[in-house]
Amino acid sequence: QIQLVESGGGLVQPGGSLRLSCATSGVTFTSYDVDWYRQAPGKERELVARIHSDGFIHYADSVKGRFTISIDRRNNTVALQMNSLITDDTAVYYCHSRHRVGGVHHWGKGTLVTVSS
Repeated sequence: QIQLVESGGGLVQPGGSLRLSCATSGVTFTSYDVDWYRQAPGKERELVARIHSDGFIHYADSVKGRFTISIDRRNNTVALQMNSLITDDTAVYYCHSRHRVGGVHHWGKGTLVTVSS
């Protein structure tokens, strides 16, 4: 059974940094894509960053150069390092995983990031 648990959200000033972590269980990183999505108030959930099972990394244009996704295979965690945060980054951030050939979507419960002065 796959479980995803996010942590690391909070309040940060514009220009600041925050590091999110997703603790995973049951995920084989060579078989599953893992990613971070976010959903701002009144907006649809959107993909932020993804690591494909083959190691290819994709970022949304809005976060390129500011966010970095990575996998810690020893601890089975997926991190999202967020730098140069802006108010538009305010959202609930969700960890997500899906097998590379499709199938069930697995979601964490989310962690709130608020960027405000």
